[in-house]
Amino acid sequence: MQTISAVIIDDEPGNIITLLELVKQYCPDVFIKGTAPDPLKGYELIKQSNPDLVFLDIEMPYGNAFDLLDKLAPVSFEVVFITAFNDYAIKAFKYAALDYLLKPVNINELKEAVNKVSKRLEERTVNNRINTLLGNFKAENAITQKIALPAFDGCYFEDISNIMYLQTENSYTYIYCKGKTKLLVTKNLKDFEDILPSALFCRIHHNSIVNINFVKKYSKGRGGHVQMEDGTTVEISVRKKSDFFDRFIQ
Repeated sequence: MQTISAVIIDDEPGNIITLLELVKQYCPDVFIKGTAPDPLKGYELIKQSNPDLVFLDIEMPYGNAFDLLDKLAPVSFEVVFITAFNDYAIKAFKYAALDYLLKPVNINELKEAVNKVSKRLEERTVNNRINTLLGNFKAENAITQKIALPAFDGCYFEDISNIMYLQTENSYTYIYCKGKTKLLVTKNLKDFEDILPSALFCRIHHNSIVNINFVKKYSKGRGGHVQMEDGTTVEISVRKKSDFFDRFIQ
């Protein structure tokens, strides 16, 4: 693994000390160049040290992480958020394919996040992912949000409302978007089931999720199947049949 230069921005001294020790002990390829207690000092630290990675607390005095990232745009470093945020915010990180660590920091999750950062430094797609995150937090309606779709050669960025259906392929997922060829994405179907808005997306089979806005027709059967707007037929499992029809009952 390449050497990664990093800084820590957190308003709690105890959290900084703990993370310094964890990084030193479990992430020997990460070199901490400095720490800062708030976004104002964090801005100066980042400008001076030009790190590869920023461990960034969300809520701090004199602003928050998103204000800081807005000010620094375009971003040239990777970010791992340190957060005690709610499920909505965590979904936003997942949409943007950005990493986060929940307080108190788990050693294995820290090591996994650093490993991901090392790989992403080679891709240099961080600015697009940061922009996706900031745009999603500002969006009033989840359906207008974009989602980052990690692929073997980088990341695709797609409007969630354009996704018609998803189908599993071993531990990967094929995603079918309106007017586009299918995308092979390096996440499994359960990952997407967890983060896609349930108002739009329904898992109708162990290997399929559909956007109900693109369902054209239902055909009877033991579980039955649906025809999507692009003509594709997708099977519904018996145990998912009632879940599917519940989406159309107001």
